[in-house]
Formats: sequence, C-alpha cells, structure tokens
Amino acid sequence: MVEQAYQVAIASRGAQLWVISTGGEVAPANRALLALYGLIERGHSLQVADVRHAVQLLQHDPTADLNAYFSNTVLAPYGSRPIVPRTVGQRRYVAAMRASEVVFGVGPAGTGKTYLAAAMAVAELKKGNVKRLILTRPAVEAGEKLGFLPGDLSEKVDPYVRPLFDALQVMLPGERMEQLIERRIIEVAPLAYMRGRTLSDAVVLLDEAQNTTIAQMRMFLTRLGEGSRMIVNGDVTQVDLPRGQQSGLVHAVQVLEGVPGIEVVRFDSSDVIRHALVARVIDAYDRHARQHHGERDT
Repeated sequence: MVEQAYQVAIASRGAQLWVISTGGEVAPANRALLALYGLIERGHSLQVADVRHAVQLLQHDPTADLNAYFSNTVLAPYGSRPIVPRTVGQRRYVAAMRASEVVFGVGPAGTGKTYLAAAMAVAELKKGNVKRLILTRPAVEAGEKLGFLPGDLSEKVDPYVRPLFDALQVMLPGERMEQLIERRIIEVAPLAYMRGRTLSDAVVLLDEAQNTTIAQMRMFLTRLGEGSRMIVNGDVTQVDLPRGQQSGLVHAVQVLEGVPGIEVVRFDSSDVIRHALVARVIDAYDRHARQHHGERDT
C-alpha cells in the first residue's frame, strides 16, 4: 500500500492558530506545534532549522520527547547556544561517543560530524576525563607532501586543519584556546605525525578520514592508549585518493563494524543541519550515482 502525501497549512486568527489539511489528518501537525511551543515555554530559543529538525524527529517517531532531544546538551560554550544533537542520526552519534572507545561517523558534509565530535572532546577535557585533545587530518589529499608547501610546520598544516580550529573557536574563548595549544593540551597535527606514538588519556579526532590509506588508518587506530577515545569522521563519497587506491575509512568500516568497543554511525541527508538546499543537493547526487552505477552494471 502506497501512502498518499498531503500538506497542511497553518493560519493565525487573533491569538489562535488553525491547522488546515489538504487531505489526511492534522494530528501530526498539531503534535509538532504543541511540542515546539513546549520547548519555547521551557526557555529554548528556536531557529528555523530547529523547527525543521523537530518535525523530522516527530515524523520518525511520533512519540519522541522533543524536550529530551533539545536538552541533551553536549557542551554549553560561554556566550553561545548550547550544543545539542538536532537529528536522529546526531543523537545516535552522541550516544555512541559517550559509550564506545572508538566511533566512526560516516556521512555527507553538513551533518555535524566534526562539530559534535569537537564539542564532545572539549566537554571531556573540561570535565577532567582526559588530559589532552588531539586533532588530526590527512594533510594532503593523496600523500601528505608537506615539503612542497611554504613556511614552517604550523604554516604548512594550517590550511588543512583550519576547519578544526574554526569549530574549536566557537567552543573556547580565543585566548584560552591559544593557551591550551601552547601547553600542548590541545594538539593539532597532520596524520603523518601520529606514527610511533601511543596516545593515552586523550580524545583523538581524525577528520576527513576518507582520504587515509588502509595503512594510515591501521597505523592511526593502533595508536590508541589507556584512557583514550578515538573519533573517526569522513564522507566516503568525497575520496581524493589516487584512482584504484581504496580508502582506509571504507576498509576500516568493513573490517571493524561489529567489533566490541567500536561503533559505526551512518548519517544521511536527513541529518544535514546546514541550509535545507544542501540536503536536496546530496539527494540529487546520490540519485545520479545510483542511476550511473546501474547503467554501468547493465
């Protein structure tokens, strides 16, 4: 049986809101409005994106407690809105990071993988659960050839780790972040500089992991030391490795999914928290890829 899609319209008459349906029930829309109003009463400041994701949550689970979702604070930066998971996928991701020692976040851009991971890492640091925060990325798409770039190490690395710095600057006052970096409590380094180390009492975040080789990924994962957690993020649709070379992220998920202590969380376009158009762009590319794959198979 195919479900018929229908729309609802909301009109205001004085102090009242009227929900009008073009066909079908108005109860789901009523529940969404009441739940959103309840959030506002509890002091939540809602934005347009919050409303969209609240409706998505209720579509996924009509009995969902929006207050529980929006109160699930990962980090409350000074002077900024609390950082909370906004989608079903983000909620799974946060729960996985709290429960497992190694977490893989796999999905498209705009789903909050890096931002939530950085927030979780800063929260663990502030609570004293870890002593260090280590952020790393493959420095160059296919080979980490830092010698071809001008400047010292920090200047060479800066273009590649800038997104990580941008996330941290929202969560830590500028001077505080600089102090933590100077004291090596926060370390940002290219993946090549992880070799030979044992990373203990730290949250270690590997971003853009789709651009690791299998050997690099294995090297990274075996750096895990006592009291540490690893978060590995990437988008398997944006691999920049040379043709014919398998992504270390793709391989690791295939090999390690189901291993105790390791959790894989997959995101899709419903988890995109950027402009609504981003989700439609991702869906369009996915459809094109499936059609193109089907043409090649025939």
